[in-house]
Amino acid sequence: MINTGKLAGRTLFITGASRGIGKEIALKAARDGANIVVAAKTAEPHPKLPGTIYSAAEEIEKAGGRAHPCIVDVRDEVQVRTAIQEAVAKFGGIDIVVNNASAISLTNTPNTDMKRYDLMHNINTRGTFLVSKECLPYLKKSNHAHILNISPPLSMLPKWFGPHVAYTMAKYGMSMCVLGMAEELKGDGIAVNALWPRTAILTAAIEMLTGAESAQWSRKPEIMADAAYAILSREPKQFTGQFFVDDEVLEAAGIKDLKQYACVPENADNLMVDFFVEAKGATAPTAAPAGAGASTPTTGSDNGKIPQLFQKIESLLSPEIVSKTQAVFQFNISGAEEGIWYLDLKNGTGSCGSGTPPTTPDSTLTMNSNNFFDMFSGKLKAAPAYMTGKLKISGDFQKALKLEKLMKALKSKL
Repeated sequence: MINTGKLAGRTLFITGASRGIGKEIALKAARDGANIVVAAKTAEPHPKLPGTIYSAAEEIEKAGGRAHPCIVDVRDEVQVRTAIQEAVAKFGGIDIVVNNASAISLTNTPNTDMKRYDLMHNINTRGTFLVSKECLPYLKKSNHAHILNISPPLSMLPKWFGPHVAYTMAKYGMSMCVLGMAEELKGDGIAVNALWPRTAILTAAIEMLTGAESAQWSRKPEIMADAAYAILSREPKQFTGQFFVDDEVLEAAGIKDLKQYACVPENADNLMVDFFVEAKGATAPTAAPAGAGASTPTTGSDNGKIPQLFQKIESLLSPEIVSKTQAVFQFNISGAEEGIWYLDLKNGTGSCGSGTPPTTPDSTLTMNSNNFFDMFSGKLKAAPAYMTGKLKISGDFQKALKLEKLMKALKSKL
């Protein structure tokens, strides 16, 4: 998307702007000559994550904007207020707030400790509310006031809650801020909207969740930056309370070819759909009561393709594989070959078979038997399967993704 200059001289307060989507939105606005408050925690280089508030500020100024880096933990009221006061003192006001800072933990209820629960809710929901609240006096003085939350459309489908209810609640809290504040502030001429990606976006967070190969099925953060720019360039009184999806925003703006945003253009038609949205053109299923249609798996029979598959796996097990993996997996399979199976890659030389594992599983994977075969044959990757609801994971998420590396190594032999 070509810059139009509509954000020239505007001041944007962006949380989590030291890297990823937040930084890309900042750089896009900077090319118009906007003022950017880089509000993030990272002041010193992180051993695993790229970027600091200072390196981001340097990039912003090279792009043509003015930057003010602020050390801000959105959970800290004093830090938030101080950063806002500094922004107003330096730039004369605040026109736009982008609530991008977020925490994620894709764990089920038993595996979500309360420290992690509090972190997600305090950053995602409370942080969004706090930053928006403290910026309101200045937004009300602006003639181009926007609040944009990087949060998903609200959907009550159980599939978005079951695997990671704590994270969904925290993320939906940001979206509920949109719903409530849009109604509350429409008389003040402040647009309050949400933006969410259709597909996985290649950021440090997605790489930590799904591994180095995540680029294969992700889009670049620039698609979110361009979509945010299109939203924030519009007159705020014309729309509010909307839950935008990036590709729809760009298509409405006349950008039809989205292949440019794919990290790997050859895979532009095979991208991983993000949480909380359906694939492009798909119709969302009607919400069903939680647990509807659920059945209790039984132990697997000796007939069928699954027993044959596990026999092959067993013949390939070795101390080296056990040493590299160090995890016990349980598979709850539904469909034509319903049953429970296990793969122990933690003890001895490894073992597998029908029924529950001899020791407590580190990760339990639940899926349809067809998806199970596709995953072990390499046709279906674990991370995209999880994000599209074809695979449910309970327990240690990272160890579950280790299984994909194992399957890749064994693929030619299975």
